[in-house]
Amino acid sequence: MDIAIIGAGNVGTALAGALRRAGHHVTISAKTKDHATHVAQATGTGSAGSNKDAIDGSDVVIFAVPETSFDDLVTELGEDLAGKVVVDVSNRPTPDASGTGTSAAEELQARLPDASVVKAFNTAFATRQADPNVGGVSADGYVAGDDDVAKEKVLRLVESIGFRPVDAGSLAVARTLEGMAWLNISRNMQGGTWQDAWVLLGPDSRS
Repeated sequence: MDIAIIGAGNVGTALAGALRRAGHHVTISAKTKDHATHVAQATGTGSAGSNKDAIDGSDVVIFAVPETSFDDLVTELGEDLAGKVVVDVSNRPTPDASGTGTSAAEELQARLPDASVVKAFNTAFATRQADPNVGGVSADGYVAGDDDVAKEKVLRLVESIGFRPVDAGSLAVARTLEGMAWLNISRNMQGGTWQDAWVLLGPDSRS
């Protein structure tokens, strides 16, 4: 797939490298052209001088930025994202301090009615996005979305970099996924290794 990643921090860098190793064509953009170029050189991917240039011709656009950046990105790219699959990787503290009772992904979908927003990768730390293998077991890659075609595309993407793809259901389930992520973040803020990952186990879960 042709994938654009907006954001070149720990998450954007980890996903860029993993997706490139899986054989995808990746273009990354950042706040500055120099930063995007540096990360692209480090990960063997391409870079773009602007977010608009990055998403041109892409199959999937990954927002690897905090949800506080969404307003600016929607203002900048809204029309250009029409018809595209947009993957939200963000998390916010849980309980939701804003009191909205919804998820960042649902709010992004409301701002991008002509795009298909899918929640994915947010329950895994950057260390696991780069390498989903946990002691010989593939970490779970949860994917939530309302557009079945878009969700299936992201499930294939998740699987291609080594996660066990898990269809978590509708985009509303992003509320649960963001809570799962924050639980893991909170635990590791207390002295963890930032290597943990979610893995559901059961009699038939790994057959």
